[in-house]
Amino acid sequence: MKDTMIGVDLAKRVFQVHGATMRGEVQFRRKLTREQFRAFMAAQAPSVVVFEACGSASYWAREMAALGHEVRLIAPQYVRPFVKRQKNDAADAEAIVVAAQRPEMRFVTPKTVDQQARAVLFRGRERLVHQRTELVNALRATLYEYGNTIPQGIAHIKQIEAILDAPHSELPALVRDECRDLLAQIAEKTARIDERARKIKTLAAETDAARRMQTMPGVGPMTALAVEAFAPEMAQFRRGRDFAAWLGLVPRQHSSGGKERLGRVSKAGQADIRRLLIIGAMARLTARARRSIPEGSWLAKMLGKKPRMLVAIALANKMARMIWAMLIKEEDYRDPARAAAA
Repeated sequence: MKDTMIGVDLAKRVFQVHGATMRGEVQFRRKLTREQFRAFMAAQAPSVVVFEACGSASYWAREMAALGHEVRLIAPQYVRPFVKRQKNDAADAEAIVVAAQRPEMRFVTPKTVDQQARAVLFRGRERLVHQRTELVNALRATLYEYGNTIPQGIAHIKQIEAILDAPHSELPALVRDECRDLLAQIAEKTARIDERARKIKTLAAETDAARRMQTMPGVGPMTALAVEAFAPEMAQFRRGRDFAAWLGLVPRQHSSGGKERLGRVSKAGQADIRRLLIIGAMARLTARARRSIPEGSWLAKMLGKKPRMLVAIALANKMARMIWAMLIKEEDYRDPARAAAA
């Protein structure tokens, strides 16, 4: 049983450290550089070290665990109510300790090196997609100034190329050259995106968990990698509904006086996994995919009485709960409709 809890307000160069007993009695306050902080923590007896969950928190969590400390990460929004009056580094470090000592407090699981590496690959592809979208929109805007309206989407690049290569085009030569340069940049971004997509597909085939998730309709390599990179161990959730709530796929509550008031989805969780699950759910509700939905099933009944987007959110919630069950039980996907018929 460790006797000391140390709250650390992380920064680039200067760290604020607040030490207290498990009863809340202050033992020390320190303002340390990165080098001083590492040496200071190495000299401390094994303690409970608490960081706010931020960009470098997982790295420092691994470093502190190697020194024999027990590490906990806490979400910044749970620390904020415990800051006294003015906000500064010392007050933040103290608030971290006060918040972490609450018996009902929830903590964030530090990411492993492999998880962070997968997250970097995923974010890199997302960044390239955003950059390519920006280039496509710039190209469409340029052509719009000369009376050419191009629909949104990367699929209409061929139409833009045809306009630029038209023998009797009214576009000035300078504009055509600039547009062709934008097309070259778009092609380069597309090649990089495809390269990362191949890496993601390869990584998603290496682990049993990722392969198992892809047996579910609407879940591909991108979703499987996102779950592996951003989600904590599924054993931390008591049930699949808790995982869906962590993703923000449950209604926002504003209940009082025993009266339940539910609104739109809370969006209070991991945005990347939530977005990919909703996209996968929408793919299962296209006109062609609807033909494979058995009559009388839950999904068919929902589609008969609810808007498609609402059904997609409900289906994404169901998919999240199924992913939890598949990973906890280490089983592949089983179609509920076929299982009920059997």
